[in-house]
Amino acid sequence: MKSSVLVLAIVVICLGAGCREAPRAPAVGGQSSPATRTLPSTSAAAPVDYPGIHNVVAYREGVYSGGAPEGERGFESIAAMGVMTVISVDGAEPEIALAKAHGLRYIHLPIGYNGFDESRRRELARALRDSLNEGPVYIHCHHGKHRSAGAAGAALVSLGEATSEEMVARMRVSGTSPSYAGLYRCTSTATVLSIAELDAVPADFPEIARPTGLVKSMVEIDEATEHLKAIEKAGWTVPPDHPDLVPAAEAGRLADLLRLLGGEERLRSKPPEFARLMRRNASEAQTLEDLLTAGAGDASRLSAQYKAVVASCAECHSAFRD
Repeated sequence: MKSSVLVLAIVVICLGAGCREAPRAPAVGGQSSPATRTLPSTSAAAPVDYPGIHNVVAYREGVYSGGAPEGERGFESIAAMGVMTVISVDGAEPEIALAKAHGLRYIHLPIGYNGFDESRRRELARALRDSLNEGPVYIHCHHGKHRSAGAAGAALVSLGEATSEEMVARMRVSGTSPSYAGLYRCTSTATVLSIAELDAVPADFPEIARPTGLVKSMVEIDEATEHLKAIEKAGWTVPPDHPDLVPAAEAGRLADLLRLLGGEERLRSKPPEFARLMRRNASEAQTLEDLLTAGAGDASRLSAQYKAVVASCAECHSAFRD
């Protein structure tokens, strides 16, 4: 009798205190993930870092934008946030095996630094809507500052979950550079999609959106490099005869292409030196993008970095191009 009264008392206390089950912590190798993490607030004025993931910003309850997960710790942190689905808008190939080991589903819908078209907007909106039916969602690009922010903002406006003004404000919290006007435009011009419009979007989203081929990737790398050449000639501003070229966006596109190319399965059979050159080339392009997004006005410094990118490409071509 006493034990029954004790159990009843515990139940009453729990109900009164609002006890609830914490988000699941999937087992990995027989061990549990870290304890549930304190989630970022939707009103926070600055991003939050967790082990293995950076620049995390809440766009609404259960929708988080941030950087790409860095190995085991990154996926542990995402799982500890209660996330069920990860949507990557980065060009690089997602780490599917690690995600699955932590009970996470992956959707890969890459977008560019200049924004995305109507078809991709609808795909992002449907992917987010359907994923939220299963639980919280983590949207990431490489840094978690630009593309993931634009994708989260546009998708939530499209679902009628927020206004364009609210989402543009969250993009600024993420640190989205004004240089990426296309990403801001995708959010500021997004309209609410009807249920019928969303349901019309095919829902068989890929875990990995693989590139269409090495030759196409190399053509795009050459194109981005030529665009940067024109931008340099214009003094690292938008060329008057090519108003669609945004300096930071082109540098980001080149860095993304090089990282993506270095991850292709067919390239893993290349000699170690090839992989080293690819990593160095991607790093140099990334540095150029960082300088441009930071508003570096020293044209000579930007040109020196661009020349380092070109020289690295030339060295790789000399050694390995057929």
